[in-house]
Amino acid sequence: MTYDDTNIFARIIRGELPCHKVWEDASTLAFLDIMPMTRGHTLVLPKARATSIYDVSGDDLQATIAIVRRIAMAAKSAFAADGVTIQQFNEAASGQSVFHLHFHILPRWTDVP
Repeated sequence: MTYDDTNIFARIIRGELPCHKVWEDASTLAFLDIMPMTRGHTLVLPKARATSIYDVSGDDLQATIAIVRRIAMAAKSAFAADGVTIQQFNEAASGQSVFHLHFHILPRWTDVP
């Protein structure tokens, strides 16, 4: 799949669209999901042009997953969550709807579906 520079996450990375940033460094960006599935639902993505897990470089993936872990731990603490779900989809058949590699961090609570 060819990377589309007009996808919503590319536009957020470039500052063309607003977001509620949770984290940003030279390699990664994390921000709150505009349609949260739970309180604290955060997206973490590499700034590199990567449509999915298949075409991201090892260095960019390593930098991104380190921030996924950091955000997951922070979300669990900040929201007094009992656990955290981490989701990542590849290609339309899996449910991916924005074709820029990204991870969903979802704080979860016991007995809350």
